[in-house]
This record gives sequence, C-alpha cells and structure tokens, in this order.
Amino acid sequence: MKDARPLANALADPISVLGLGPDDWTSLLAIARAERLDGSLAYRLADLPLPAPVADALEDARAQAAFGRTQALWEVEMARRALAPLGIAPILLKGSAFAFAGLPAGVGRLVGDLDILVPRDRLDAAEAAMLAAGFEWVKDDAYSQAYYRRWMHELPPLVHGERGSMIDIHHTILPPTARRTPDAAALIEDSIEIAPGLRILSPADMIVHAATHLLADGDLAGGLRNLWDIDRLLRLFAASPDFWTQLGARARRHQMLGPVALALRLADRIFATPVEPRLAGHDRIRDSLFIRRMLARDGWGRPTRPVSRLGFYVRSHWMRMPPLMLARHLWIKARAA
Repeated sequence: MKDARPLANALADPISVLGLGPDDWTSLLAIARAERLDGSLAYRLADLPLPAPVADALEDARAQAAFGRTQALWEVEMARRALAPLGIAPILLKGSAFAFAGLPAGVGRLVGDLDILVPRDRLDAAEAAMLAAGFEWVKDDAYSQAYYRRWMHELPPLVHGERGSMIDIHHTILPPTARRTPDAAALIEDSIEIAPGLRILSPADMIVHAATHLLADGDLAGGLRNLWDIDRLLRLFAASPDFWTQLGARARRHQMLGPVALALRLADRIFATPVEPRLAGHDRIRDSLFIRRMLARDGWGRPTRPVSRLGFYVRSHWMRMPPLMLARHLWIKARAA
C-alpha cells in the first residue's frame, strides 16, 4: 500500500476488504494503528468473514477501544464532580463528547485527553478545582505558563498525579492570536445539556469545532481520524431537515465558512460523505494538497511525504499567530530544546 487510501476505503465501504491478501492486511492494520483508527476499523468490519489472525487483532482493538471508553467516561465523571460545587457545567469536546453522548463518531474511537469548554470568566475557578482534585501542570516553566495564559485558547494542560489522565480546559476553540475569531459565547449559549452538570455543543457547532480542529488549528497530524469523526457526525445530523442551513449560519457566525466547506469536500472525496454542494463549494487543486497530506502513510504505517508534512506544519503556526510573534515563539522553543 503506497498510502492510507485503502484504510479510508475500508472505513467507508467495509466490503472492500474482502479481497485482501495477507500482506495487504498487515499493511492495513499497521496504517490503522498509526492513524489511531484501528478501533473504528474493528467495529466497521465486525460482521465480516475475516482471516482468523485478522479477526483476533481486530477483537483486541475493540477491547482496547471499549476499555478506553470506560476510562474516558470515568474522567468525565471526575471532572463533573470537581466542578459541580462551583456551579460550572463543563461542555465536553471531541472524543469524550462523542462517547458520553453515544454518538456514532464515538464507536471504536480512541479517546485521548479530556477536553472541556468553560466560560472564560470561570477559568480561574475551574483551574483551582482541578488542582484541588489532584491534577498537576504538565508544563510548569514560566514561559509556557505565560504563553498559554496570554495567547492560547486553553489553560496549560493538566495531568492527574495518580491516574495519569490529562485534561485541557478551553475557553474558546482557537487561540486569540488566530486569524479567525469563533464566538465562544455563542458556543456556550447554544450548547445542550446531555446529563445533569454536563453539556455538549449543538450539532452544527460540533461540526464547526471538528472542522476548526482539523483545518484551522494544527498540521493535520491525526487528520484522517478527525475527518472520520466529521463523516460519522454528518451522516447522523444531516437527517434533520434544517441542519445544512444551521451549519451554514453557525459557520458564518464563527468565521469558519472556509474550513467547514473544505472539511465537507474532504469528507466527500475521502469517505464519500453526503454533503450540501452549495455549502461545500469546489476547489479540487487545494483539496488535493490536503488529501495528499492526510493519506501520507506507507504500508508499514510510517509517515511519508516529508515536504508536505513540513509545509502543513509551517501553515499551522502561520495561521495561529502573527509573523513576529511566531518568530519569537519558535526561537524561544528552539533555545529551550
């Protein structure tokens, strides 16, 4: 396999794997593990007749994903308990939100850190509650602390001293230095209570955030998994007759029309996701550059296309801060390294 396209095909159309030989299966599983999509793949292929070694490997992946989901839900509960006395109902983001809400995007998904969103004026209270609950700073040097607190969309990451779990406490979904400015107040105002003391983003805002995280806040590392989230969410949410109108309105509200349109096109081209053509637009040349980056794995699961990866790494920093600030930040980080 020359890239991750067979993995995308297997997720979108599980029947496509039935003709694979032993070497192809080895490559497919290696790529899936590298992209952290082996749990999702395992659930997609669960009902197919598979070679015994493959079936065993996928059963292990399902067990790992199930265990990870249990851990993620426990961390959600721990955060709820810590924040409830303060009257703060955290908004769950990304994998934890999918798992807790029982969304299709959570099936088999490996959940990493717990990401929550709280109002900016409650950040100090939320921080104090988490420190009192046994969390510690991952980055406690003066520069990192100052940088996160002044320029980032979240507090410095925290890790629990005993459980080893990590939490990111956000006050918005993009750094204040970024070229786009999502409406954090609108995200919070339109969020939905999913259980007492816990909330998730509205469906349209969930897609906007997923597109933001994929295309406006990083170098596309893990991009295939994030795009798979978008596919799973869109196939569910699009059943609502007003969804596409709401998505367009919310993307405009958050200054994310471009990233949302690009995410729709990429999902359509990689996973054959049904999308609204007028909202998605058309830009095949630009789309091809993103697809080339997202599928950059060889048959051993190793990253390929280093020039493309470097270009998107530079792009990610360029979007997040002005040139002089970027130069200073990279210089300080290089000296520290």
